[in-house]
Amino acid sequence: MEMTTPHINVKPGTEIAESMLMPGDPLRAKYIAENYLENPVLFNDVRGMLGYTGTYKGKKVSAMGSGMGIPSIAIYVTELMEFFGVKNIIRVGTCGGFHKDIKARDIILAQGCCTDNGFLDLIFPGTYAPIADFELLRTAYDKMKERSLPGRVGLIKSSDIFYPENIPGSENWAKYGVLGVEMEGAALYTLAAKYGVRALTIATVTDGPYIEVELTAKEREKSLGDMLTLALDSIIEFS
Repeated sequence: MEMTTPHINVKPGTEIAESMLMPGDPLRAKYIAENYLENPVLFNDVRGMLGYTGTYKGKKVSAMGSGMGIPSIAIYVTELMEFFGVKNIIRVGTCGGFHKDIKARDIILAQGCCTDNGFLDLIFPGTYAPIADFELLRTAYDKMKERSLPGRVGLIKSSDIFYPENIPGSENWAKYGVLGVEMEGAALYTLAAKYGVRALTIATVTDGPYIEVELTAKEREKSLGDMLTLALDSIIEFS
């Protein structure tokens, strides 16, 4: 499919699959393509936002970065869904854990996304609750349990601030059951609902207020590998 939007220019002779893994970092999309996909081909490099298409267990899958934050992912998923026919997206990223019982390397399947971003206020006159696609969530959950991976299902927060301020009441996110914090999921779920696309956020916990020891490079690679394999095996069920 040869088409150009302001942020995606599909190279001649390449295409975007209907199913996509979307990390924030474009270099992680490159890593996914080179380590998990067969015969990956670069389809986009506009603004350095790398996108690849290959096959995984015989099914066509793409991997593309989203950038950091709600404004960035909103641009890319809108163009992918509206103009390029993407039907299934799993965001694969990292997050901070909010609770004492959440450990580094735990996997969070985001059932829904809270946010302090103004994105939803610009669309709705009230409060919208962005949620994952149930079938995609259930598939990932079942596979996570089959593999005995450490993980939880629940709410996450999509934050606008990477370096948080000490805002009164901020502890209520954890108090009311929010498991972790990242920066993109709420936009993905909202726009997926608009376009009728299946979407899920899967995040590996790498840090948090109750996590004293950071992951080593080797531990981080293994943990993200578990998450990426889980995401790929889940999304091909819908490819």
